Amino acid sequence: MDDFEGRAYACLIAGLIGDAMGTPTENLEPDEIERRFGWVTTCTGPGTDDSLMKDLLCAALTATDGYATADDWAAQIAAQQALIRERRDKFFPSVLHLVGKLRFGYAPREVSEGNMPSSSSAMAIAPVGIVNAGHPRAAAAQALELASLIHTGPVGFCQDGAAAVAAAVAVAIGPGATLDDVLSAATAYLKPTSGALMRGLILDALALARETGEYRAFRAAYHQRFRQTIACDSRETIPATIALCLLAGGDPVKAVEMGANFGRDTDTIATMAGAICGAFAGASSIPGAWVGTLGIHNDDAQGAMASSLVQVARRKARAEVAAWQPLASR
Repeated sequence: MDDFEGRAYACLIAGLIGDAMGTPTENLEPDEIERRFGWVTTCTGPGTDDSLMKDLLCAALTATDGYATADDWAAQIAAQQALIRERRDKFFPSVLHLVGKLRFGYAPREVSEGNMPSSSSAMAIAPVGIVNAGHPRAAAAQALELASLIHTGPVGFCQDGAAAVAAAVAVAIGPGATLDDVLSAATAYLKPTSGALMRGLILDALALARETGEYRAFRAAYHQRFRQTIACDSRETIPATIALCLLAGGDPVKAVEMGANFGRDTDTIATMAGAICGAFAGASSIPGAWVGTLGIHNDDAQGAMASSLVQVARRKARAEVAAWQPLASR
């Protein structure tokens, strides 16, 4: 496993662990988490729709050699409707809403209509950063397109949340990136006008993290200032995710634990922060205990998925360089 594959593997496995670790604490208040669990550091089970939707997106990216659109993601979801119905208790209503519409023949561009704000696209988007490694602008653009399957119109800011995560992963997974580079990428490629709301929230959350300088102080202040009506609203989850990456210093173990203990939409915050920091820190940052928790079968599956995505990324990069080279040399 070379460095690129190691970072892709760490991105996927830290995201999966974040989803699983945050599952028992999802929708709980921070003080209730402490009362019930103390400080959560372990997990059991396969996680939620965060990981299941990510797996389906990985399949779409692999099938299209990295050029998946919302239609391609929808095709993978439609092909797995039996699995989704079987595990419907793990899926958020907005995802079940689109599954139902696809089943009744709606075109993919129509299924997002009426969906509530959520993080259902951002939580699964990390593989887009892998196949666009080193090219955050392309990652953000593809994330916006893919996220249109679930969020458009009045909740279009959720697309911006997905773009922020994808761009951060694309920078994190590249060689030589600093944590500041990764954090800056989360806002640098959002649309200047349409994406201004999400950009402002992320920058405000980062400023709050630097001001408080400590996790618990940040958590308390964040819950006072950034809460939305719905806990999974990306206006709440995405700024928290990026700020936790800063407070964790890019360490996926710290980021996942901070996310799982943060309160409210813990599984989604932990899966996104884990994915970004896993891509940044690489395979050496992944504890052996995490692998043991997942079991060798699931660990092997994440490794195989990472390898496939890296192969796609390399083919995609070579094809694009070859296509542009004649023009660049004229």
